Amino acid sequence: MGIGKLSYEKCREKRVEENKKRLEDLNLIHLSQALKNLSPKSSPMKKLGKPRTVEKKMVQVRRSARVANNPAPVYAEISFSLPRMSSPRKSYGVARSRDLSNRVIATDEVREYTIQEAEKLNAKLNDEGFPTLIRPMLPSHVTGGFWLGLPSDFCRASLPRDDGMVTLVDEEGDEYPVVYLARKRGLSGGWKGFAEAHELVDGDAVIFQVINRSVLKVYIIRGSGIETADSD
Repeated sequence: MGIGKLSYEKCREKRVEENKKRLEDLNLIHLSQALKNLSPKSSPMKKLGKPRTVEKKMVQVRRSARVANNPAPVYAEISFSLPRMSSPRKSYGVARSRDLSNRVIATDEVREYTIQEAEKLNAKLNDEGFPTLIRPMLPSHVTGGFWLGLPSDFCRASLPRDDGMVTLVDEEGDEYPVVYLARKRGLSGGWKGFAEAHELVDGDAVIFQVINRSVLKVYIIRGSGIETADSD
C-alpha cells in the first residue's frame, strides 16, 4: 500500500509540473496577472447639456396700409347656440285616428250568402274563358292594414312574375292602378283606395277575373244583399 501511494504522488507532482510548464509556454500566467492589475474603467457617458431656453420677444404684427390707422381688432370668444330644429313627428291624436265607429263585422250567415252568390256569378264568368278567383273580404282587407293576400297557385298561373303594377277594372269600367308584390303574393299600395272607393266591408265577396296578367276585372257581391234576399 505504501509503495502505491508514493507512486501516485509522484505521478501527480509530475503532472502538475507539466501543466505549469505548458502555461508558461503559452504565457497564460502573465496574462492573468495583467488582467488582475487592470482597474475597471467606467463606460463613457454622454454629457448632458443644459436645456435651451428660447427668449420670447414681442413682435409687432405688420398691418396693411389701408387699416394701419384703425384700432387693432380684439378677438374675443363668442358663444352662441343654433336654434333647435325639431323633426316632424307623427301625431296620433283623435284627428288622425281611423274612425271605426261604423265598422262592420259580418255574421256567418252573411259570409255564407256572399260566397254562394259569388259562386253563382263565377260559374257564368267561367264561360268567358278567363281565370277567376273568389276572395271573401276580412277586416284586415278593408279596415286594417289594407293588404290583400292571394293564393300562390293563382299568382303563379295568372299574375306577373315580378313586382309591378296591375290594373283593377270595376263593373263601371273605372280603372284603379294597384301595386302587386309577386314575392309576397298580394295587392298592396292602391288597394286601399279601391276598397274605400267601393265601400267594401267585412263579409263582402270579390271576384277577380284575369283579362291578362296585368288587368283584372272585379265583381263585388255585397253582404248587404242578404236583406233583399230575405225579403223575397
